[in-house]
Amino acid sequence: MSKGPADAPPKYLRTKEAAPIVGLCARTLEKHRTYGTGPKYRKVGGRVLYDIDDLHAWIELGARTSTSDANATYVPPAKPHAARAPAYAGRRDPIS
Repeated sequence: MSKGPADAPPKYLRTKEAAPIVGLCARTLEKHRTYGTGPKYRKVGGRVLYDIDDLHAWIELGARTSTSDANATYVPPAKPHAARAPAYAGRRDPIS
């Protein structure tokens, strides 16, 4: 019996389904979406959907051949940056 379209994996995934594919928890993927540092997504009827191909493309942005790879693309962490969020620029670490 051959695999038909009904047996194929879904092309679009919700956040909880997409997170394990990129190796993150769902909350971290949500933060990446909020700060604009994550993979492309679609908003359909109030739902956030990720295309599997976009998830793989985002992962490939971080591909390296060595630690000193000059041609590597920088994938920022899921946190606000001073350049994007000036309110965080003067914030001190509460632990120190």
